[in-house]
Amino acid sequence: MMKISKQDTYTLNNGVKMPVIGFGVYKIPEEQMKGTIDAALEAGYRHFDTASFYDNEKGLGDVLRDSNVSREELFITTKVWNDDLGYEETLKAFEISLEKLQLDYIDLYLIHWPIEGKYTEAWKALEKLYKDKKVRAIGVSNFHKQHLEEIFEIATVKPMLDQLEYHPQLAQKEMRAFCDEHDIQVEAWAPLKRGKFFDEPVIQELVKKYGKSPAQIVLRWDLQTGVSTIPKSVTAERIQQNIDIFDFELTAEDMDKLDTLDTNQRMGKDPDNFSFDD
Repeated sequence: MMKISKQDTYTLNNGVKMPVIGFGVYKIPEEQMKGTIDAALEAGYRHFDTASFYDNEKGLGDVLRDSNVSREELFITTKVWNDDLGYEETLKAFEISLEKLQLDYIDLYLIHWPIEGKYTEAWKALEKLYKDKKVRAIGVSNFHKQHLEEIFEIATVKPMLDQLEYHPQLAQKEMRAFCDEHDIQVEAWAPLKRGKFFDEPVIQELVKKYGKSPAQIVLRWDLQTGVSTIPKSVTAERIQQNIDIFDFELTAEDMDKLDTLDTNQRMGKDPDNFSFDD
């Protein structure tokens, strides 16, 4: 079996270790945060992924502050939103996020979307935060090859991670190869695509074969492709299920079967052609 456990980590290109699986809190309402995050901590999650846009950084910070889990055990990611891209704007947005999360530092800080004409200045701000040791690692989200190449032209610190929509129907093979070439870790957002492809015959066949849920099959595929994954749920049973993916391994043949589902179908916006005005 592929030796991996929920305590295992991916090592980013600066040596920082990040848990292989995390917990996404996309748009979880403030009133649900305590029960949800408590359940996630109980299940064994230590990496939590939020963003200023999710409007729940304070809720996450409150629960983590009151938990019995030490700061050193946690890995916290947040992201700067489009309206705050720019050098000074990004530095200011970071301080607001830090205050809401009630932390002394953030483990991973990302540019949420590649807003044309703004993300290079934002990257310079991330480099300053990194050099000032306010963040342990910096990266991007939803950046394609041309966006990363523009960053490379001005960067003195290479991005450590690119968070992409990633699931069997959008396997991002070209981006994964590009990130591998440049030693940038890929992380999956919407890894389960809200269950929209769980009725695919391939998934159902593997559910029967392994005695696992569709979500567990897909999340195991993530790990076996070397991708970090951050599933979201507000249901205690599913929160536990989603991290219970370390007691089985998909065969190479079954990995290939899942690869046949790749039809380049997005759930979210396309980084090459997107607008948040609609």
